[in-house]
Amino acid sequence: MKREEYALALLRSCYGYDSFRGLQWDVIEHTLDGGDSIVLMPTGGGKSLCFQIPGLMSQDGFAIVISPLLALMNDQIDALQQNGIPALALNSEKSESENRQTVDLLMQGKVKLLYISPEKLLSEISRWSPSITHRICLIAVDEAHCISQWGHDFRPEYTQLGTLKQRFPHVPVMALTATADRITRDDIATQLHIPRARLFISSFDRPNISLNVVQGVTGRQKLRNIVQFINLHQGESGIIYCLRRIDTEKMAANLTRMGISARAFHAGMSVSEKLQVQRDFINDDVKVVCATIAFGMGIDKSNVRYVIHSNMPRNIESYYQEIGRAGRDGLPADALMFYSYGDVVTLQQFARQSGQVQVNMDKLRQMQQFAESGVCRRRILLSYFNERFDHDCHNCDVCANPPERFDGTRYAQMALSAIKRTAEQAGMYTVTDILRGWRKADIVEKGYDRLKTFGVGHDLSNAEWNAYLLQMLQMGLIEVAYDENNHLKVTEYGNEVLYGRATIALNRFERRRFDSKTRQPSAAVQPAIPSQASPAKQMDKALFEKLRDVRKALATASHLAPYMVFSDKSLTEMATAKPTTQPEFSLIHGVGDQKCQKYWRPFTAAIREHLDRNK
Repeated sequence: MKREEYALALLRSCYGYDSFRGLQWDVIEHTLDGGDSIVLMPTGGGKSLCFQIPGLMSQDGFAIVISPLLALMNDQIDALQQNGIPALALNSEKSESENRQTVDLLMQGKVKLLYISPEKLLSEISRWSPSITHRICLIAVDEAHCISQWGHDFRPEYTQLGTLKQRFPHVPVMALTATADRITRDDIATQLHIPRARLFISSFDRPNISLNVVQGVTGRQKLRNIVQFINLHQGESGIIYCLRRIDTEKMAANLTRMGISARAFHAGMSVSEKLQVQRDFINDDVKVVCATIAFGMGIDKSNVRYVIHSNMPRNIESYYQEIGRAGRDGLPADALMFYSYGDVVTLQQFARQSGQVQVNMDKLRQMQQFAESGVCRRRILLSYFNERFDHDCHNCDVCANPPERFDGTRYAQMALSAIKRTAEQAGMYTVTDILRGWRKADIVEKGYDRLKTFGVGHDLSNAEWNAYLLQMLQMGLIEVAYDENNHLKVTEYGNEVLYGRATIALNRFERRRFDSKTRQPSAAVQPAIPSQASPAKQMDKALFEKLRDVRKALATASHLAPYMVFSDKSLTEMATAKPTTQPEFSLIHGVGDQKCQKYWRPFTAAIREHLDRNK
């Protein structure tokens, strides 16, 4: 059997999927050929299969999966074992005898995927016998952005992982992350000693998530909006992120008082309290968790239907990662963010108290620009991660209420030409001065007053040029090289506009007004609270709810999270296709061989009963 055929057979029998998505097979094939890789895929984009399949395909070997999150390790192992895949973990939560037993099973060749934390691996691996280390077929570093000081979640324990490549030079290393800009990606390759690693970048776009920002709403009005929004998602799971611990407790108390099943989660709670909240949320016993950013990273729950940010996050990476916890099953989901000037003040204080003041202040400024922008939200997000997206998404609040636009190609060409003529060695304010024709000392000193573009944009004010340059940045025509004194660089998309191969529409400049009492931006139009997009056209909603009850009962009996039995996507397909026999049931998305044998009877019985009742 050919390699790809074998991989597809494993995919079908173990996971219940018919084909690989996007770049998955390309990454797997490169790994099987012994190549190092850096893999960027969005949350829910299928990163796990990229390292799980090579581990399963290895004849007598196993893959090491390095993860900083014990909860996520346990989650993934439970899900893999449900599919009949031999996966185990070595971590500090387990007893010494349990960890010894895992090492014994490794020696016997009975483990295909070993999940382990970075510090545990570095302390354990020196004790392993050659009979174990010789069978390592892959080292996968999950959440790889943690290794870089440029990453939003830097962890010192990750910095020692570079020794692995030096110790096992012939073992392929795969670094995986959902959030890394160009600087972070380069740093990951350097830190892990994989300079020739092939870069695989899937689209960061999560088109199923509707993006919405509400400005200047605080206090009781914000709470009313949140309650209204949750009521549109009745019976569905959601996460509300708050800045401070006290805010999570107040939010949970207010929602509980209004009859909404909600709990708080924050670092000040005991381990047992936090585990109980996580367990209740995973098992669908609690519908809403009001949390600080500490919640969500270690949870692989696929049926979260919405994420609310009660306050603006501290950077775009965090925002992207947090909204990515919604809609992991590919079904419609909503992201709603509230933003006020008070959030900026609080987050500036957090940034000044951090160990990387300038980096964090820069990232905060970009997050604020995202919140205040009149540019399609998805374009800004994807541009931030260096992905070209040259059209509006029509699934965000800006696209729903677009500002006045005009053909800004000529202005964009002026700015792009000025950037090029400085040899891309100027920052945003210097480029504005060149376009305006200001003979400042540093402009004259560098000879920028002799450029052909000097003064070509004198008819626009400083504020207008700054606004249009910001839009160009957000749409991906230019990028900021933070590791080169914030100089502006023209992207490939920018070159197409500069040389007349593409045009660009800009939002007409409007001077921003602030309320003198609240110091908050006055928004001309507040977007409506969004509602979830309609489900699949022919899905039987009543049957879906019945199947959800069956799933819950089976999960409770097996001490599993409901989504580990089947995802909402699988239930949606069942409620649409209505399989009543085992062969029909086996064709449903996410139904592998083991799950088919285990679950086909209760689900098809429920479907037959529903069909008989509704004849």
